[in-house]
Amino acid sequence: MMAEKQKSPKRQLLKEMNLMGAEYYERFYQQTFLEWRRFISGDPKVDPAIIPQEVLDSWWRCARLGVDPLSRPNNKVLAGDELEDLLERNREFIDVSRPFMTNLYRFLEGSGFMVSLLDKDVYVLEVLGDPEEDKLVRTARGFVGACWHERYAGNQAGGTVAYYKKPLQVFGSQHYIRLYQGATGSGAPIFDPDGEFAGVIAIFGRYYRANPHTLGMAVAAAGAIENELRIRRALAESRVAASYQRTVISSIQEALIAVDSAGQVTLINDNARKKFGLAGIRVEGRPIRDLFSRDNTQFFNLIESGETTTDTEVRISSRSQAGDYTLTCNPILAADQQMIGKIILLNEIQRAKSMVTKMMGASANFRFEDIYGQNARFLMTVDQARMVSRSNSNVLLLGKSGTGKDIFAQAIHNESERRNGPYVAINCGAIPRDLIASELFGHEEGAFTGSRRGGNQGKFELADGGTLFLDEIAETPLELQTALLRVIEDKTVLRIGGTRVRPVDVRIIAATNKDLREEVRKSNFREDLYYRANVFAIEMVPLRERLDDIPLLTENFVKRYASAMKKRITQVDKRVIEAFMNYSWPGNVRELQNAIERMINFLKTPELTLDLVPEHIRRPVLATEYREDVEAPQEAERLMILRMLGAKMRKNRIAEKMNISRATLYRKMKQYNMK
Repeated sequence: MMAEKQKSPKRQLLKEMNLMGAEYYERFYQQTFLEWRRFISGDPKVDPAIIPQEVLDSWWRCARLGVDPLSRPNNKVLAGDELEDLLERNREFIDVSRPFMTNLYRFLEGSGFMVSLLDKDVYVLEVLGDPEEDKLVRTARGFVGACWHERYAGNQAGGTVAYYKKPLQVFGSQHYIRLYQGATGSGAPIFDPDGEFAGVIAIFGRYYRANPHTLGMAVAAAGAIENELRIRRALAESRVAASYQRTVISSIQEALIAVDSAGQVTLINDNARKKFGLAGIRVEGRPIRDLFSRDNTQFFNLIESGETTTDTEVRISSRSQAGDYTLTCNPILAADQQMIGKIILLNEIQRAKSMVTKMMGASANFRFEDIYGQNARFLMTVDQARMVSRSNSNVLLLGKSGTGKDIFAQAIHNESERRNGPYVAINCGAIPRDLIASELFGHEEGAFTGSRRGGNQGKFELADGGTLFLDEIAETPLELQTALLRVIEDKTVLRIGGTRVRPVDVRIIAATNKDLREEVRKSNFREDLYYRANVFAIEMVPLRERLDDIPLLTENFVKRYASAMKKRITQVDKRVIEAFMNYSWPGNVRELQNAIERMINFLKTPELTLDLVPEHIRRPVLATEYREDVEAPQEAERLMILRMLGAKMRKNRIAEKMNISRATLYRKMKQYNMK
């Protein structure tokens, strides 16, 4: 008993975290922290698979604004008459928002979260929070009157939401200021009836208390506030408190049921009615056990236990159908701390998977329209990918690092019929051998030391109804390949330590930079798995074989980074393109992209000049320096023509330099499949 009492609050909470698991949050926090530390140390090569582009862009803004990441925030704080003027100007906004904040906080009370309201200039107008968080609020300068613009407080779910004007979650070490990295913030913008930005509602808490519901709840509350502002504009009068409550509850996407201490239903939202076949039936005042069949033993035990339940997986049989849900059940306490009822939130597993995928940055953002190139062979590869996207066949992407395998995988998903389903990516070579099975297949509670309470879903379950991208599949341990083959063939998954076989509908897109045939020959890769993954193979074209795309790619990357860094570029020195055309690009398109990003970071004039090109790229090289297998004069000739075409040299000039006729030049271009 003493040992139980001595457990730290953090460890206790870690055991009750959301369906992704405490281990995942801790690992994600550490990965993010390493990228943040690399960035503030002056290394711009941040891993985009770990740091979302919006977060990286916010880091750059903070750096340009002169925000010190290692110091305490130096917020602008209004007091006295200035503070009174601020609150008076926003009186209606505060009055409209307060009931929704109160209702929102009821769901979060006791969990260590605080709810804040900020105006259009990102000044704090209202704060609701647990008493234990008062010190955190003071330290973080989150009190009323403090300004949370990025120039004072770095990137967080206040100023950064105000910048992007869209819902965002800033997790742990994604914060630019070190002091804030112990927290996770979820914020949503609020717009007035004219569509003008009015402010932000934000939820803050310790990073290890992150919950997939918080961002959705912030969005729902923002939508309810906007709706009430429109109602006030139209009716010129306020609604009663009961209307506030109904608006918030109807805005919540989860199924919500409130019961009193006797287990009788006091409130139910429309989503719950639809999900459980209760539409048109009067349920208020009836025992909740009367609404569900008797075989829902686990569900009844959890909601009647008297304990708080957080994101616990449960199967529910209702009047309409049976399904898997995550259950969150919080007690409603009276002023004397007596329990007078419970709030029950039920989220469909499939929807939760999509939400978590988005939160963790594993979304498919690229489409075929985002892929640039005019090289004939490259365009053929794009056409192949478009064609296969229309089927459910497994795809194998082959090519060296940096050729865009991950981008093609996302584009195939977004072009497919699974575009509305989850997109989950996993790098098989980046996960320790002893963890990869759990990551792929999930585990049940008690399967091993440190396993999550309630078990944990694997990537196959999270990708159900969508696409699973297995990057670097050749690195999968041989002993795990049998289980991987079984899941692909049977379309079922068995969690580690479990007995229940779970059906999964997943399309596999695999990628590797190795020769899988050779790996099969060496007995490093199962032959049967190779044939299952290799239903449709697409060979990625290395950049050295599509040199004619370099001008187009350069133009695109220059525009992108110039815009991101707020730099004006009017011209690219033709010698820059020349240097690019004469380089081997062992890192392919990714290396070109990184080189251009580095150049723009150091840019001081409107022209991108040769001196900004990294020295190892700027040095003139022979064809044999950048392609080891180039020995034949024909290849050297092909590369020479490609370079001159890429430099937009006229055909008669090219023929003259090569000492051949224009007819011979056209014949050679046809021979080498050039435009």
